[in-house]
Amino acid sequence: MAKEKQVAIKDAEITNNCPECFNQELKLIFYQKHTYNPFYHKITGDVTHEIKCKKCYSIIYPVNWTPDIERVFEYYNKLVKPDKKAIRFTTLFYVLLLILLALIGTGIYLHFEGVI
Repeated sequence: MAKEKQVAIKDAEITNNCPECFNQELKLIFYQKHTYNPFYHKITGDVTHEIKCKKCYSIIYPVNWTPDIERVFEYYNKLVKPDKKAIRFTTLFYVLLLILLALIGTGIYLHFEGVI
């Protein structure tokens, strides 16, 4: 079973007012989705974001954004550089691949020798 993990790629402290408690300490975090499996580690191109208030700990959803928060979000959204999409195979994958190739090679060798 593959495990999914949201890895923070950029976070920023913004000084806009929270729509809930009117505090001026918000945190904007951008996440990128990574998938882990026993055979590979995959970096996807899915980037998500979250704005949290540091006082009341509420998540500010886009419906509640003020025009100031939208401008700041657009600015930081342009600055985000996500990791490239990639698949990195694990050592287990390569070991199983070598064993499979050795078994196929042995089978072909035994077939040509007339043993099978």
